[in-house]
Amino acid sequence: MKKYACEMCGYEYDPEVGDPENGIPEGTEFEDLPEDWVCPLCGVGKDEFVQTEETDAPELSFE
Repeated sequence: MKKYACEMCGYEYDPEVGDPENGIPEGTEFEDLPEDWVCPLCGVGKDEFVQTEETDAPELSFE
């Protein structure tokens, strides 16, 4: 799952967490957010977010 960060305030949208305070359940990909969804911290639209990292890579274990 891809994470996205708000360029204005730094808020990071994590699809594994969602945005439950605004009715977005966990597991909701950024691309699937409603078009009128805004950053919960500063109120800018989705167009002000940039992808930060890929999180579907396997985790390495050094046991």
